[in-house]
Amino acid sequence: MEDSMIVELYWQRDEAAISETSNKYERYLVSVANNILHDLEDSMETVNETYLHAWNAMPPHRPDILSAFLAKITRRLSIDSWRKKTADKRGGGEYAMSLQELEESGFEPSIEATFESESEAEDLGKLISAFLKTCKKDNRVVFVLRYFNSCSVEEICNKTGFSVSKVKSILMRMRNGLKDYLEKEGYER
Repeated sequence: MEDSMIVELYWQRDEAAISETSNKYERYLVSVANNILHDLEDSMETVNETYLHAWNAMPPHRPDILSAFLAKITRRLSIDSWRKKTADKRGGGEYAMSLQELEESGFEPSIEATFESESEAEDLGKLISAFLKTCKKDNRVVFVLRYFNSCSVEEICNKTGFSVSKVKSILMRMRNGLKDYLEKEGYER
């Protein structure tokens, strides 16, 4: 079923929207959640929560790209779950490793930070999006797979066909480029 038709089902408050969403996106959403949580049962639970959040968000929201909308919800819920599970001990998993990579490059990731306002977080997101628009498509894909989808370097290699050294090199250049871009734009943390 086309995304626009699924969104319309949400707007009509038709419960078939959930099953259609599950049929089309469950595998993708479980992958997004599992890359952060590394626990299939928790990932499935998070995806089920995603459907509830999507149900509550539509209406009034009408997403242009349903997969991105659902992935964003899943990612946020997964990060919240990951935070709860690792409150006493940090570490483990690709998500933690990707945060550490960003920290080591001098860029403080926003995930552990608290923002004075939601608009501050949105401003950072807009800056990151603007930076990504200046990058080559292959580099953007690698960056998003690592830092949004929390894929391992090996998974990125499998999805892109790039070698491990090429992926690591792209990630390092992208982190450094992002740091420089944010500094140039006057972003301070």
